[in-house]
Amino acid sequence: MTSDRCPENPGISAIITTYNRAEMVVEAINSVLAQTRQADEIIVVDDGSTDQTPLTLSQFSGLIRYFRFANGGISSARNRGIGLARYELIAFLDSDDLWLPDKLARQEEYMRQNCHCLISYTGEIWLRANTRINQGNRHRKPDGWIFEPSLQLCLVSPSSVMIRRQLFQTIGLFDESLPVCEDYDFWLRVAHRFPFHFIDVPLIVKRGRHAGQLSHKYPTMDRFRIIVLQKLLCQSDLSVEQRKQVLQVIIRKSSIIAAGCHIRNKHEDENYFSAIKQSAIVELATL
Repeated sequence: MTSDRCPENPGISAIITTYNRAEMVVEAINSVLAQTRQADEIIVVDDGSTDQTPLTLSQFSGLIRYFRFANGGISSARNRGIGLARYELIAFLDSDDLWLPDKLARQEEYMRQNCHCLISYTGEIWLRANTRINQGNRHRKPDGWIFEPSLQLCLVSPSSVMIRRQLFQTIGLFDESLPVCEDYDFWLRVAHRFPFHFIDVPLIVKRGRHAGQLSHKYPTMDRFRIIVLQKLLCQSDLSVEQRKQVLQVIIRKSSIIAAGCHIRNKHEDENYFSAIKQSAIVELATL
């Protein structure tokens, strides 16, 4: 755990990850440069872009630390950024999102006043096709021990978090074997051990319905959530109640996917998810 006294100025590393979003990443960087509390460093990790990203970002020479790697996926890009970061507080920004001007100031102040806080996150503004939309009740952000509500869907946006470096030393990094739901996996690994501190103010803008979103490439996200949940069951420090909660969600999600496969005559997939459901039912009965 953290000590009772926080460093007066621990420093903030802002990590922006991007892939083939030359125009959007410029807007993301500008939103970081416009912060009322400037980041101590801005790291841009280019995950092997094949568009004009390298040339476009040359305009920020001297303002950012730019690194371009072979394409390895979003987890690899975030992990590289963490490895490059020099400061204690780490804040991510996906290149299709934006920070509002007080994001870093409000969050740093909260973390400074709450030394026990290892991770905080903020409210969001959602844009779809440049139109603001309201979030549904199921996306309402919880505070504190958010493990159970986070099992159903990913409630935390990576662009909203501020994390103390020691959390990565305790929990580990993002799982690079997951093409999607890597954030869902990481938050659950954190949430079963530590509380999340929610700052109930919208301090980021999430922009959706644009080309290049992973949700377009992988429309059935619950398939990957089930993989994450099965992996989570291997955590030796899950409580009995947490194991029950995970198994119940696996049963529910695998049942829905199996039913959909049955309708589409995908019987091999139906049998696969039915077997996952049955295995979870059997294990749940033993707890």
